Amino acid sequence: MCDRYYINTELRILSRNINNYFINYGSNRRVDKMTGSGAWIIAYIAENGHRDVFQRDLEKEFDITRSTASKNVDLLVENGFIVREQVDYDARLKKLVLTEKAKEVFKIMRNDRATLEAQMLLGFSEEEKNQLRGFLRRLSANLETGEEF
Repeated sequence: MCDRYYINTELRILSRNINNYFINYGSNRRVDKMTGSGAWIIAYIAENGHRDVFQRDLEKEFDITRSTASKNVDLLVENGFIVREQVDYDARLKKLVLTEKAKEVFKIMRNDRATLEAQMLLGFSEEEKNQLRGFLRRLSANLETGEEF
């Protein structure tokens, strides 16, 4: 039996196909000096614009170490996508703020993501879409518990 029948293999293939879509068809390939993780960070900050976002939020959201988050943020700062700004309520904290350059990149990424979503879900009913979201959440939750069967 081919291991392609395993769910984790199917999900890995789907993940690779999503990444390939953005590399080959996405408009963000035209964005200079943008990494995949940088794109996710920009999207996270943009989608959480209603509150201050700090590096520790990235660590928690993406389940990455402090040093990994720091390297990614430093690169985004260096390339002019984000700036660190002091907050009034705690001198130790610096919030992450998108530059105009990053806001333009996010508009492109948002359009690409909507196009990809529509392409992936062709032929799915609303009920099937909701079921799929539920299944994916359950898969993640099962792995987060750390329990063995």
